[in-house]
Amino acid sequence: MNIKSQKDFFCGLMFMGVGVAFAWGATTYNVGEGARMGPGYFPLMLGILLAVIGMAVTFTALVIESADGAKIGKWAWKPLFFIIAGNVTFGILLAGLPSLKVPAMGLIVAIYALTFITSMAEAGWKFRTTFILATVLAIGSYLAFVIALKLQFPVWPAFITG
Repeated sequence: MNIKSQKDFFCGLMFMGVGVAFAWGATTYNVGEGARMGPGYFPLMLGILLAVIGMAVTFTALVIESADGAKIGKWAWKPLFFIIAGNVTFGILLAGLPSLKVPAMGLIVAIYALTFITSMAEAGWKFRTTFILATVLAIGSYLAFVIALKLQFPVWPAFITG
């Protein structure tokens, strides 16, 4: 078979891989049945749906001709690095890292760090715009997760709250 769109082909393979991994991981929870769903039911169905979408995208890439063959370009290493670094930093700052004696810094600090680090992936990022975005995200996250959903996790660093 001839691949007619490289981007769609590899995107479909990625969807299938993530969908299968997600569905497989969901089987470690109690799945239940349609009338009495367990905690693994929704992730299992979501993973299956993602894998089916991946199969459709991959099939389309093999059948439908694209204008230029939709070749895959070079890897964007700089954005990839900053996006991954931002997410790892967010997790470490939100929950802390006891093995390295890094304390939990809380939701607000973690969101500001995430926003500033991931914004550096953009070619011409500006401090002011990033600061406004981080502030909006921090306020929105506080309202959604702490006020509305009443989730229990540190909002501020322990040295501020005591």
